[in-house]
Amino acid sequence: MSSISTTSSAASTAAANSALQSAAQSIISGSTGNSSMDVSTLVTALVNAKTAGQTAALSAQQTSDNTTLSAYGALSSALSALQSGITNLANGTTLSTFSATASGTGLTATAGAGAVAGSYSVGVTQIASSQALSSAAFGATTQLGAGTLTVSLGGKSMDINVDSTNNTLSGIAAAINSSSSNPGVTATIVTGTDGAHLVLRAANTGASNVINVSTSNITSDTGLSSLGVTSTASTTGGQSSITSANSSSAWTQSGFAQDAEFTVGGIAASSSTNSVTSAISGVTMNLTAASAGTTQTLTIATDTTSQSTAINNFVSLYNTVVTTMSTLTSFSSGSSSQGPLLGDSTLQTIKNTLASIVGSSVGSGSTGTTLASIGITLKDDPADGTMVVDNTALSTALTANPATVASLFNSTNGIAEQLNSSITTFTQTGGIIDTRNTALNADLKSITTQQTALADYTAQLTSQYQAQFTALNTLMATMNNNSQYLTALFGGTNSAGALATNKS
Repeated sequence: MSSISTTSSAASTAAANSALQSAAQSIISGSTGNSSMDVSTLVTALVNAKTAGQTAALSAQQTSDNTTLSAYGALSSALSALQSGITNLANGTTLSTFSATASGTGLTATAGAGAVAGSYSVGVTQIASSQALSSAAFGATTQLGAGTLTVSLGGKSMDINVDSTNNTLSGIAAAINSSSSNPGVTATIVTGTDGAHLVLRAANTGASNVINVSTSNITSDTGLSSLGVTSTASTTGGQSSITSANSSSAWTQSGFAQDAEFTVGGIAASSSTNSVTSAISGVTMNLTAASAGTTQTLTIATDTTSQSTAINNFVSLYNTVVTTMSTLTSFSSGSSSQGPLLGDSTLQTIKNTLASIVGSSVGSGSTGTTLASIGITLKDDPADGTMVVDNTALSTALTANPATVASLFNSTNGIAEQLNSSITTFTQTGGIIDTRNTALNADLKSITTQQTALADYTAQLTSQYQAQFTALNTLMATMNNNSQYLTALFGGTNSAGALATNKS
């Protein structure tokens, strides 16, 4: 129990004793006839005197348990933050990160899992684009007839029923855009000096994503049949071509369906999109129009900046855990307060385990690697327990000795993985923190039960004392009245009495 709780308990006991003294004086006053007893105060004082100690003890233990639970909550939060922050160090992801840099414009890249450091010559002939078709000009409100338009893209199609409700260009465009079976074609109306044009665009790039429009079931034709168009994908890496159903109302291509064409190290390759993932293992290249016609050098290198940031973050989070534990176990000889987990064996176990991991080497014998070998050491004050980073030494290790860093943070028994495994053991259901929390919650439940029982006992005792002292007060009042009557008759110390004056 903390010193604060002890002080509170002592204060409660002192207050109860003071009230009891006042109650005793009330009895004396009542028995001497100076006044009647203060039954309410007397009962309260006696009940408090009987229950104050237990009430204070239960309250103090309840406060202590809740404080300890909060302390474990703070410790668990710090441990969880550390575990989350070192996930990618523990599984090896961070030390497998690479940067990708192009020497020119229009080409960017990202390197992920499976990437290998190296330089690649990338020549871009053309980028991938999507097809856009423009119909011949019509009047904006011209009714084109009735029938069925079948619009297809990349092997998928939709049928548009055209009738008197939607047989203008804008009606057809709206029907295309709202169709639930739309394969990926958007329709707009562009109006020029010659009239309105229906413009169809493919949502996806690539040579195979060509748009075809066919007509059928035409019952009246005032231009509907001229909306037919056949697109042909290039098989040689070139652009798509089209053939209109009606040469006098010909469609035109304002955008071509084509693949991106490029070389990597002299090896020809293509992609239906400008986000190229299949050319270089683990690398995604992103092409824009500015890259067409250029040859650039793409350099894949270890991303030491990200790795340094991740390692510094690990040290910072570890230091937060150490600082949290230090606060929870603080003690000052000149102060009455102390950390809620001072002397706690569970926290000490966690502290020793973490310190052992960061202070040990990974590997055996002369091949073992420590954090100190990459510039991470404990502060000069051994009691502090936090670590400091020499970023110059860390940068040198990441650049000149990446194998050393990789060994230290390997995903099998590296520093981060050992910490991750230990934290899981501490915080999981059934772990040492959960076991302590379970015991504390069970104690709080027991305290609540005892407080309920004590409240019932207090109510019962109050009722009992109230009845007893009310009866006593009535009895003493009667006795005092009788005494005063007899004194009036027979006299007392300072009175002769009524009967004395009637003697013959």
